[in-house]
Amino acid sequence: MTKLDSTDSSTNGESSPRFRWPAFTIVALAIIAFFAGGFGASFQGKLTEVQKNDNSAYLSSSAESTVVTNESVKFLEVETIPGFVLFHSESALTDEDRAAIARAREAIAEVDGVDSEGMSATQFSADGTTASIFVPLVAAENGTPVSGDVVVATEENVLAAAENAAGGLEVLPAGPSGLLVAFIDAFEGLDGVLLGAALSVVVLILLVVYRSPVLWIFPIFSALLSLGLASMVIYFLADAEVLTLTGQSQGILFVLVIGAGTDYALLLISRYREELHFHPNRFEAMTKAWKESAPAITASAVTVILGLLCLMFSELNSNKSLGPVAAIGIACTYLMMMTFLPVALSAAGHWVFWPRKPEVDEESHLASQGLWSKIATQVGSKDRPFWIGATVLLAALFLVGIGSLKTDGLTAAQNFTNRPDAVVGQELYDSKFDPGAGAPAVIVTNADQTQAVIDAASSVEGVSQEPGAVCPQVDVEKLSALIQSNPAAAASEAGQGCPPDFLTVEPIDGRMLVNATLADSYDSPEALETVERLRDVVHAVPGADALVGGTTATTLDVQIASVHDRNLIIPIVLVVIFIVLALLLRALLTPVILIATVVLSFAATLGVSGLFFTHVFHFANSDPAFPLFAFVFLVALGIDYNIFLMTRVREETQNVGTRSGVLRGLAVTGGVITSAGVVLAATFSVLGVLPLVLLAQIGFAVAFGVLLDTIIVRSILVPALSHDIGKKIWWPSALAKAKD
Repeated sequence: MTKLDSTDSSTNGESSPRFRWPAFTIVALAIIAFFAGGFGASFQGKLTEVQKNDNSAYLSSSAESTVVTNESVKFLEVETIPGFVLFHSESALTDEDRAAIARAREAIAEVDGVDSEGMSATQFSADGTTASIFVPLVAAENGTPVSGDVVVATEENVLAAAENAAGGLEVLPAGPSGLLVAFIDAFEGLDGVLLGAALSVVVLILLVVYRSPVLWIFPIFSALLSLGLASMVIYFLADAEVLTLTGQSQGILFVLVIGAGTDYALLLISRYREELHFHPNRFEAMTKAWKESAPAITASAVTVILGLLCLMFSELNSNKSLGPVAAIGIACTYLMMMTFLPVALSAAGHWVFWPRKPEVDEESHLASQGLWSKIATQVGSKDRPFWIGATVLLAALFLVGIGSLKTDGLTAAQNFTNRPDAVVGQELYDSKFDPGAGAPAVIVTNADQTQAVIDAASSVEGVSQEPGAVCPQVDVEKLSALIQSNPAAAASEAGQGCPPDFLTVEPIDGRMLVNATLADSYDSPEALETVERLRDVVHAVPGADALVGGTTATTLDVQIASVHDRNLIIPIVLVVIFIVLALLLRALLTPVILIATVVLSFAATLGVSGLFFTHVFHFANSDPAFPLFAFVFLVALGIDYNIFLMTRVREETQNVGTRSGVLRGLAVTGGVITSAGVVLAATFSVLGVLPLVLLAQIGFAVAFGVLLDTIIVRSILVPALSHDIGKKIWWPSALAKAKD
């Protein structure tokens, strides 16, 4: 095994000592990686324990809604998530039904995790078919946040209590708490369903590619070890709150590790098989394969890692978390594929390729290039028509579909590709009750300007004009005491608009809390526009220093931050990738060409995505974060295939010149890069098994974009353009002046 690195043969045939230690290091790292990955596998299922999927996991501390949340906490002993439990019948509720609902309310109030003092009286719809109980779930107590698992368990217990008491009535959750729980539930079984689907797809593809019942085990096992190692590292970092892990980040981590790991394995194994035709000693063949593959795989991993880490410039915590989480996954994958995989393959021997074991013939490996040799010949003979035609095709795909791509954001209900009970309940609530109730805009203001802020907010279009729609925060303890001592007086006060001063909270640090009920559902586009107007108006109240938060404001801030992140990070990623390519290829013109082609491919993917999202999948909209995620993954991963191609082209150019090197590089790498593209596309497509629109959109866009990049950009556009330009593509390196 010490021959795993290159040797310097002396006269006595022994290897020079200065070349032994790298081999020992690789073997040692392989052993460490194997045990670390195996041990880390136990942490894969524990990642859900350190997930955060609430608003704090997405917004930065500087967002206006976050500032309001932090201020409003001072007025509340218990932070809650608003929500409703609905009781519905096809016909009008009977007296027996109403008695059952009353019993259900009492049962719900006894559930641990419910802020019973904050529960409202039962509301009945105008047609008498539906009842609604406001049920706030405890989100944090004494400053300590409640975990997502606890919130889910509380919601389940609430619904169970309601169903037990409600008889035959239909019971449904609604409001922010119900939809949050549905969102968390969407990630249930993430490590089972998603990982199982990804592995099944990859195994099937590898069986077709390798045509061996054995060889596929090595890349798959290595990828699983990579995932175990990454899971362990991420678990400890998330548990220590060094980084934030969301369900979205975990889902992308799984497919990224499996997809990228298989790609790296394909490149290494392909070069290993090729070298076995020249070297009878499998260790020498692996040494050569490792040395020749390492620059491309390393550059690929570094490019993806740096591209992902650019997400740390984001305002959104969810983007900041995705960057390091995914980067750790790629780093662990690179380590495993460059240590454990080559050691395992070379130790196993030729039999792993059965029944197509490579033999030493120094030429037979070229037979597998038949198809790609023909493609390369065609590209070389018609280079200019090919690259112009490919460019026109990509531009047409962009122009035809980009008008259909809508990135204005999704409502909470529109976030799902299925219809969980919370979505059904929210639609029912919006049709039967005041849609703005339960999740008001929250305004914090200087206490001496409270009335001025109330007057200003009351005049804003989109704010409810019902009595008491804009009022100071109620002191829950005082209201609860009044209800117990004098229910009639409490009911009378509730119908008079704003509660009297003795029922409102006292100012804290000179600040006061005001709630403004919106006329539209809290997550609707109309509600978001209302909050924008509300902010403009209350910000202008002299001496108020008023800020607007609440559930709707949080959604608005997430959308604003998404647009900011997209405009900031995309240029940074392009600069980073340019620097990596320039250093790798030792040229300036080639990186410009490669980046331009991948960006064009990305633009075409956006156009096709717009067509499919709107006219095939019928998604209501796209998340504002979608273009950024699609860009980072497509450009960072798509550039990989150009790296794999052009590093081989540069290698061949040194021997046969640029134009011949381009054609030979395309012929030699065509099969393995196409296989890698298919694998990566397939793994990302399985994101569609999770019932979330954003992940389904990312999965489709990356899968389609990778295939487009593999088939059109890397197979036709880049080689044809490079062949047409000739040796000048290596400017200003010495290759630009060499004979072609």
